[in-house]
Amino acid sequence: MTAKAAEKTASAPDVMDIEKFLYDEADLLDRGDLKAWLELFTEDGRYWMPARPDQDDPETEISLFYDDRLLMSIRALNFGHPLSPMMEHPVRTSHVIGNVRLADWDGETARVTANFHVVALQRKEQTVFAGRYTYELVRAGAGWKIRQKRVDLINCDMPMKNILIYL
Repeated sequence: MTAKAAEKTASAPDVMDIEKFLYDEADLLDRGDLKAWLELFTEDGRYWMPARPDQDDPETEISLFYDDRLLMSIRALNFGHPLSPMMEHPVRTSHVIGNVRLADWDGETARVTANFHVVALQRKEQTVFAGRYTYELVRAGAGWKIRQKRVDLINCDMPMKNILIYL
């Protein structure tokens, strides 16, 4: 084993710490606290939901979402604004995350995958979303920040209603 490979292996992050971070993120989303959720992202953070399976590039292909911090902050403000039509029919969600895996660690960035189910209730209608998250996480003090969150819905290329919430 090379010295570099040994360093990567020796300093690999604890998956349980990453799981806790992802559970905390899900809790913020379930509580609708998008302001605190936004703080989990780096300044150059991105939130990406591809429009087709195995999509490679959010900048040259259409995506369901490809938000930077500015757009995420605008959506967060709109979500909780008293005059927003969304507030007439509050959204309730339940996020379940499982099968969290450290896919790659380069000593600086952790690439993490996880399966998810989200049940959303709005306007007396319940919708189920399912798929896979892929995160690029970077160390921030003793914790983590999200550089990119990719949400691959299992039905991303099928007709669906508007996605009114962050998953």
